[in-house]
Amino acid sequence: MSDDLLFDDLSRKLESKVDKKLIFKSKRGGLKDGFKKGKVINEVLDKPTVMTLYKMITDHIIAYVNGAISAGKESVLFWGVDENDVDVALKIYLVSTSNFKKREPYILGDPRFSHIKKGTKNLVYLWAKKEFRNLSQCYEAGIPVPRPLHLTKNVLVMEFVGKDGVPCKSLLYSEVNEDDYLQAISIIKDLYKKAKLVHGDYSEYNIFKTENGLIVFDLGSGVDLRHPNAQEFLKRDINNITKFFHKRGVSVEDPDKLFEEIIK
Repeated sequence: MSDDLLFDDLSRKLESKVDKKLIFKSKRGGLKDGFKKGKVINEVLDKPTVMTLYKMITDHIIAYVNGAISAGKESVLFWGVDENDVDVALKIYLVSTSNFKKREPYILGDPRFSHIKKGTKNLVYLWAKKEFRNLSQCYEAGIPVPRPLHLTKNVLVMEFVGKDGVPCKSLLYSEVNEDDYLQAISIIKDLYKKAKLVHGDYSEYNIFKTENGLIVFDLGSGVDLRHPNAQEFLKRDINNITKFFHKRGVSVEDPDKLFEEIIK
């Protein structure tokens, strides 16, 4: 079967699985039509991405894809299943967005990624690689993050944090208490001291509340401590999470004192 015919066949199969409610709205407010040959679908499933998913299936990394479960400006999260019938999360980074150009400050200055090729697609691939590496550093350091499983180009496969295709709620949509606050601060400290990272986008939006405790995700913005803006990002992370818990009526520590305690 030719690549074009294979793409059409895979597109039809995936189209039937995609949740129409999550398809991005067009500029006029309508919904995009589904899969069309050679075009970006839902701003994420272009031909190279579909072929990447197909290769993951033939390489036995995943068995099939159920559909989209959440969407952001830079990526779409799909619910997949592996060959052991275990749920996995497929984070597919948008190849047609210009948003990643705004992410350069989180890459430039990070000594782990000193060679940056020009072009949006190369930047997207590098961002995916960066998140996979950050997740790996955190997981190896014992920090509660979704376990990274595989990366190919703009498709990141991770442990699914949730049940039956439904992700756990983030802190934003959860009841929180002092124990949650203490866990959130502990994660920031461990990121810095154990994983040698600063999250860079730490907030109530990027932390799951599970039965077994908090789990931090969206590590793409995470920077190495040698990054020239690492401490600035750390201050912002501390301030953001402090404001959230303070607004929820939880007693919090002084963010400046926390910052000094972490970097000493």
